[in-house]
Amino acid sequence: MKELMVFIMLLMGVSSYAENKMGKLSIGDKAVLTDVKMMDVTGKEVSLNDVKKENGLLVLFSGNTCPFVMKWEGRYNDLKAWADKNEVGMIVLNSNYQNRDGGDSMEAMKKKAKEQDYRFYYVVDKESQIANAYGGQTTPHAFLFNKDFELAYKGAIDDNYDSADGVKQAYLKDAISSLSEGKEIATKETKPVGCSIKRKLD
Repeated sequence: MKELMVFIMLLMGVSSYAENKMGKLSIGDKAVLTDVKMMDVTGKEVSLNDVKKENGLLVLFSGNTCPFVMKWEGRYNDLKAWADKNEVGMIVLNSNYQNRDGGDSMEAMKKKAKEQDYRFYYVVDKESQIANAYGGQTTPHAFLFNKDFELAYKGAIDDNYDSADGVKQAYLKDAISSLSEGKEIATKETKPVGCSIKRKLD
């Protein structure tokens, strides 16, 4: 029993340590680190400022090996087309620092981008800098900013990772549409579903 309590306290300590090392953007907060250049799979370096469009920017934390990403990634290009149509930029960040020599290496990212025919910037969030500043939790985890770089929506892509045809609430698409039309976003925050980001904590 004593050992179990020690284990639980250790876990809580790790959790609070991770929390203390992370920022967390709330709805309405301004984006930070928007000038940080990140390496794309094409070899080009881009920042969030470079990718933002007239009506805002979608920042999507993702990765290569997470089963939840594999369920959703077939919808990424459709999201990009939807964002383009609504004059919203889109960039996908890989913040999995601890897997950088394995499944989330640049070579693995290039392979993933080619296999999935990614039509958007897929970049390395070096040392999990953006994920830590924004409070990105999972892969995937969406952060949608308006034209003034204020956080307008954060959370899941939609309500059904298993099936695109089974989606009843397209949270992100609806938020993008509302943003571009200047309307109030009905659902501003949802719980992200996915694998934990293998971030750098120090």
